[in-house]
Amino acid sequence: MIFSFTLSPVAYGALRCIRNLTFTLALPFSVATAVNAESVTVFALGDSLTAGYGLADGEGLVPQLNLWLADQGADITVLNGGVSGDTSAGGLSRLAWSLTPEVDAMIVTLGGNDLLRGLQPVVTRNNIEKILVEAQTRALPVLLIGMEAPGNFGPDYKTAFDQLYPELAAQYGAQHIASYFGLIDPDATDPGQIAELMQADGIHPNADGVKRAVESLGPQILKLVGQVD
Repeated sequence: MIFSFTLSPVAYGALRCIRNLTFTLALPFSVATAVNAESVTVFALGDSLTAGYGLADGEGLVPQLNLWLADQGADITVLNGGVSGDTSAGGLSRLAWSLTPEVDAMIVTLGGNDLLRGLQPVVTRNNIEKILVEAQTRALPVLLIGMEAPGNFGPDYKTAFDQLYPELAAQYGAQHIASYFGLIDPDATDPGQIAELMQADGIHPNADGVKRAVESLGPQILKLVGQVD
């Protein structure tokens, strides 16, 4: 996550057998696929960016994403596993009991609060690696959404933090998105550049910002679900 450090202290599933329920996923990248599958459940493990901090009911990432998926005719339900203020350690600590038998895939969006607390990148890396190991053990496909460190901690810190996400994704075969804020605007290098899509704290997107993120994220969820066995 790239942002300037004038920050508010407020920080941020079981293999299934394929059954006979047919639905068509109309993908924006021009691939229409009709598949026989039962309803798919995706668990979104994250912090306040996932939880929908500061937004009215229905405006957060998970509710908007579920609406987008329903509009595509996809029988997919995303569960909101976002906890405001959670670090990568917090997400790891609740993972085992969060992955109930109906969960088929995961989205992981953690690390923003690690940055706010100045935790060393090796700490974040170890926690996220353990999350990916647990998902691999359960044969759950994962979409890992990365964060990008600010320059305030120096180039070595930024390099180590920014690289942990693509490196772990490659190591564990996870789908990877470089930056949450890149979902809102791929050309933005700092939330300050998309202020009109952010809440007043400059950290969390507003409802319009979340809508932009969902438009980018939705097709990636369809791709993720395509990996469910």
